[in-house]
Amino acid sequence: METKKTVRPFGMRDKIAYAMGDFGCNMSFSLKGTVQTFWLVYMTLETGLLSLLLLLVQIWDAINDPIIGSMIDADRRIYKHGKFKTYIFIGACGLLVAGALVFIPAPNASTWIKAMLFIMGYVIWDACYTTANVPYGSMLSLVTEDAGERAQLSTWRSVGSMIGNMAPMMLLPMLIWHKEVDANGNPIINPETGVQVETLMGERVFLAALIMGVLGFIAFVFMLKTITIRVDENSVKTNDTEKFNVVKAFGNFLKNRAAMGATVAAMAMFLGMNSASTANTIMFATYFGQASMSGIVQLIGFLPMFIFMPFIKKLVNKYGKKEAAAAGAAVSLIGGVFMFIFPLIANKTIALVIYVLALAIFGIGMGVYTCVSWAFMADAIDYNEWKTGKREEGTVYSLHSFFRKLAQGVGPSIVLLIMGALGYVSELGTEGQSLQTATNMCWLVAGLYAFSGIAMFLAIKYIYNLDKPTLEQMNRELAERRAAKA
Repeated sequence: METKKTVRPFGMRDKIAYAMGDFGCNMSFSLKGTVQTFWLVYMTLETGLLSLLLLLVQIWDAINDPIIGSMIDADRRIYKHGKFKTYIFIGACGLLVAGALVFIPAPNASTWIKAMLFIMGYVIWDACYTTANVPYGSMLSLVTEDAGERAQLSTWRSVGSMIGNMAPMMLLPMLIWHKEVDANGNPIINPETGVQVETLMGERVFLAALIMGVLGFIAFVFMLKTITIRVDENSVKTNDTEKFNVVKAFGNFLKNRAAMGATVAAMAMFLGMNSASTANTIMFATYFGQASMSGIVQLIGFLPMFIFMPFIKKLVNKYGKKEAAAAGAAVSLIGGVFMFIFPLIANKTIALVIYVLALAIFGIGMGVYTCVSWAFMADAIDYNEWKTGKREEGTVYSLHSFFRKLAQGVGPSIVLLIMGALGYVSELGTEGQSLQTATNMCWLVAGLYAFSGIAMFLAIKYIYNLDKPTLEQMNRELAERRAAKA
């Protein structure tokens, strides 16, 4: 085990390694947006049934996180490479193939067989992902105790996340969507919407998921061999004889205002952006006739983060994490409201330009928040120790993940029901939807982004309580406590 005398100083090696960890996570997580589209368009599950199935597996997904988090916190065994790295490696091995299990192409199977394939594939995938992701997120607080360095790790995690999302976002739509032509090579046009028909190729989704599983495993292994743990993961112990109490854990979490603020903000982001992904894809396929190019357009929402990467440490040091993120969320709110304009424009080219501009504004604000969002949770773990005297990385982070995943399940489930209410009929595929349905998808997407921006701003501004002076006081008092125990 490394000691304070031999530990390598924090540096670029750690930042790149931590970024590669989230790249590995997102080689799996980035497929979530494709799950609903695959089962709705290719497997033609009815919107109500798919909504129910998605809600069921996401509730299990959310429950799964606190269970694994508490197991990690309670595990006092000594591992050669540390318990966090060990759990991450086990999860990474499972993710080699688990992601593809959700995309087994069987469009001609009965509805019940499809439902069973969906549930079994998703549950296995989720178990592997949670085993890798929960200790990975908790590990940030153990790499360094310095607030500025944690902000840098959070930023680099966001870089890894963005790159892990960018490649699938750009390439997958171009690979899995096919523009239909007739025997003479002429485009097949939907007479209702006036755009070329596009269909989804499910076999390619399955193959892409397998390839991404291998890439993710390579990224995880690189991180595990490269990153350095500087805080003894067993240095602050709770009472080993005290059994994990899920009710008490939830109660403590709800009292952790920093964790709640960070969690509500993350839920708002996912309820808007994640929930919008399926409606967004359907909108591009039916209204703009550009499903294969939708990923490139969506990329605009991620790119602004690069603008703030070089400056995030200076922004945090000068203004504070909460203050910078709140300002960014306000900009996202403006972008979300601006998005209500594009469905009003009859000319689809102009409408697409306005949509892109609104998405860019939304992304600029989101870029600031994303750069510091994971540092919020590292500080929330310290906040829990500051207020209770207990350091519970796995439990705090996993409950945060519980609520995030609950949002990821409830949001898309509700959106699928809304899509059905707005006229989307699964049996017709993307080629048979009416112009009214296509237009309704535009209004739905605009509403989801606006909601996301408003809710995120309120959570960061009024719930998350670790402003710059409070954070400095907390870090100072924790350092004094630890020094007294040394």
